[in-house]
Amino acid sequence: MRSRLLMSVVIGFTAVTTWPLMVVAQAQLPPQVEARIPKPPTVASLDGQRAIVYEIHVTNVTADTQTLKRVETLDASSGNAIVALTDSVLGVAIARRGAPVARADRPKIGPGLRAIVFMWVPVGTAVPATISHRLSFESGSGDSVRTAVLETSAVPVAQDAPVLGPPLRGGSWLAANGPSNESGHRRALIGVAGGLFIAQRFAIDYVKLVENGSGTFTGDRLKNSSYAAWGTDALAVADGQVVAVKDGIPENVPGVNSRAVPITMETVGGNHVIVDLGRGKYAFYAHLQPGSIKVKIGDRVRRGQVLGLVGNSGNSTEPHLHFHVSDANSPLGSEGVPYVHESLDVVGRCRSLFADCARGAGETRRGQMPAANQLVRFP
Repeated sequence: MRSRLLMSVVIGFTAVTTWPLMVVAQAQLPPQVEARIPKPPTVASLDGQRAIVYEIHVTNVTADTQTLKRVETLDASSGNAIVALTDSVLGVAIARRGAPVARADRPKIGPGLRAIVFMWVPVGTAVPATISHRLSFESGSGDSVRTAVLETSAVPVAQDAPVLGPPLRGGSWLAANGPSNESGHRRALIGVAGGLFIAQRFAIDYVKLVENGSGTFTGDRLKNSSYAAWGTDALAVADGQVVAVKDGIPENVPGVNSRAVPITMETVGGNHVIVDLGRGKYAFYAHLQPGSIKVKIGDRVRRGQVLGLVGNSGNSTEPHLHFHVSDANSPLGSEGVPYVHESLDVVGRCRSLFADCARGAGETRRGQMPAANQLVRFP
């Protein structure tokens, strides 16, 4: 709703070494932190732009608080900076797991603690083959403030997004919680079998708007059949093989807190289908209607084939299709990867989720994926 490329650097910050009959003076070394990229940086194409998307896990293993002041992404071949995050922009990019931390305090990494920096680095047509990083830290206070810089090793940038057909027909479909650096899907780091994964890194909740309106239903809001998305065909985005099917989960009554079954790792996606697209890519379709799934495990499917009907099962507030592509046959125990659609029409945008939605004449985009809160129409 999973292989790992690790970039680990653990270096002492200060050291005093005692030799027989002499003392070596205190040495200033880079900060004793680990900067790790658990999933290779990868290029996403959306909204007429391209961006390198990844995370840096920064763990402080010193006895002092290390305040992250600046994060720079560098073209490793030239050493030139591509982007630099500081101040409030850096604070927004950082997430802290566990106890809540105010945004202003997120860069302050206490002893033994970790910060996760969510990187969304805009690039032009010339994407660097490898990138490295320069992280700047402060520790201490008052007259004893110390600064230190960590230079990391280079890591390769992946550019293997598959070209897919549409998961739905027509529109207008709102790309709710769609790809952006602050989307709830983007920040959904979930523990599965002892690992931490972001399967939903590029996930979209497709909600259909009613004709000539910005709402998603007409009539009784407590009936699934009132919603424009309900009963719509969910389509195979490419030729592939069905590797997972879940059916029999009853639908929810529409509502924020209404769930027909307890939400567990088994039921979170509701009735769903996973299709192996080949080359380590898996398409996940969630929240389908019970009894509507038209395929079984092992079936070969063709692009455009109906897999099931859009519904409101699992961890869902109203009828919609949750769609994402990841690198393993696991809804949440995998890493989300980007993809592009052969063609789609951008027909509008909402300023925020379900709010201030404006439609336009439409603009055809090729080789892109929908961006957060865009309104799109599929062929």
